[in-house]
Amino acid sequence: MSGQPRSIDQSDRIVPINLRQSGRTPVELLISTRVRKSPYWHLSHRAGCWRATVYNRIYHPRGYVPPDEGGAAAEHEALTNHVTLWNVAVERQIRVAGPDAERFADYAITRDATRIRPMHGKYVILCNERGGILNDPVLLRLSEDEFWFSLADSDILFWLQGLNVGLRMDVEIDEIDVCPVQIQGPKSLALMVDLVGDGIRDIPYYGLLEAEIEGCRVVISQSGFSGEKGYEIYLRDATLHAETLWNAVLRAGERHRLMVIAPGHQRRIQAGILSWGQDMDHETTPFQCNLAYQVPRRKRGDYVGREALERMRAEIEAGRPPFSMVLVGVTLGGKPIDDYAPDFWLVSDADGGDPIGYLTSPWHAPELGCNIALGYVPVAKSAVGTELLVHLPDEYATVTGRPDAARVCEVPFRPSAHPSARELAHARGEDAAD
Repeated sequence: MSGQPRSIDQSDRIVPINLRQSGRTPVELLISTRVRKSPYWHLSHRAGCWRATVYNRIYHPRGYVPPDEGGAAAEHEALTNHVTLWNVAVERQIRVAGPDAERFADYAITRDATRIRPMHGKYVILCNERGGILNDPVLLRLSEDEFWFSLADSDILFWLQGLNVGLRMDVEIDEIDVCPVQIQGPKSLALMVDLVGDGIRDIPYYGLLEAEIEGCRVVISQSGFSGEKGYEIYLRDATLHAETLWNAVLRAGERHRLMVIAPGHQRRIQAGILSWGQDMDHETTPFQCNLAYQVPRRKRGDYVGREALERMRAEIEAGRPPFSMVLVGVTLGGKPIDDYAPDFWLVSDADGGDPIGYLTSPWHAPELGCNIALGYVPVAKSAVGTELLVHLPDEYATVTGRPDAARVCEVPFRPSAHPSARELAHARGEDAAD
């Protein structure tokens, strides 16, 4: 299909998702000074990075093992069986500090910032006044009056600074010279013990630890983007000390079979972890994408988007959802999907016909023996067990030119090392909101 499909209901969006199927269109990534190189960029290149994208206006490595040597599947094997190092300096760190830091953070996010204790963090979302998701960072609380927003892919620095033009709270809001790396995989704890000692064993999920690695001051959180056990190392004064930290991790990792890889999207899809800009954006509400637990029923303070979100919840509970599409998980046929999809692949009803939805994050799950995906379908087609058809490109279709069968299923596809609040609440049959 060469044109924008009109059969998919995007009437509740101002700017429709571009669903034209252009396929793989190889172009050379231009490296210029308009986009930032992180302090780890040259180290990623030295480690074998052969392709990259742009994330938060920073060059972001997205592949190390060449396709003829195993490609993304080899990186996934290292992540799920050993331990891996990721360059995630694209997670810009926006510090909010000052006497009103807690009050400001609480107004900016939907969840209750007052419940985040110093030296702990929490996965949060920020919404606009319409209830659209602007970002889904990890919010770290370093002290009573200092928070770091560890960002997904959107310019929240400008949003936060703009908010305070009107609020005039007593805070300073700036990006800081802190760049994280992620240590992910089942051997991550053993590697971290070698780097910082046994004290790392005591920090809980989303707990923080101040430490030094070869004289470099770092903040460590037990968190990550993989669904496996893992940690993030936030390096202070990163532009000065990137090589020291990176090389220290490489040396310590030798005995644990450490591999430098790109962020493990194959595994994060299995865990149901969302990617901003791919699975959601500023026109997506939490109720559409499995993030309803981020909208508290009881929160003492006001926050941006509260009125819109509470109105949406009431409409949903009355059987009148104010949107046409919701995010679901699907298992699907076809040949193993072994790389990032270049398009939002289209979805039809099981009876065929014009497309009614689209996939956002497809990949093959070797542990499950099938292809899996996150994607948007009409509310009426979102029940677990619903049969669908997916229009895969020729390289993955079982039969060229014919769609493959798919079925809506539960998310996550397989358990995480640390189940999210949404997963735990689903298991208990209760609302997970603060």
